[in-house]
Amino acid sequence: MATKLHIKKGDTVAVISGDSKGQQGKVLEIIVEKERAIVEGVNMVSKHAKPNAKNPNGGIVKQEASIHISNLLPLDPKSNKPTRVGRKKDKGGKTVRFAKGSKSSGEIIK
Repeated sequence: MATKLHIKKGDTVAVISGDSKGQQGKVLEIIVEKERAIVEGVNMVSKHAKPNAKNPNGGIVKQEASIHISNLLPLDPKSNKPTRVGRKKDKGGKTVRFAKGSKSSGEIIK
């Protein structure tokens, strides 16, 4: 059974550890099997590319590399600060994620 992850594609997240600590970005992709995510503008690497139709000259291309999700925290919708995530059922019985912690707003994370 797959584990529940605290972030989803489209979330705005902050990096809390590693070389990209302090940066923020939007989650472009989640790799569930490896518990990693690709975040826009975070963990940039240089990749050597052969010439192809998309890039006729080839050369060195900068692109985002995956980062482990334990190094990411979603941003609180109200305060725009990193927050832990809790889960609860809303009035319709659907499970939703909310900002959790003493300094968090308790707002539902979309």
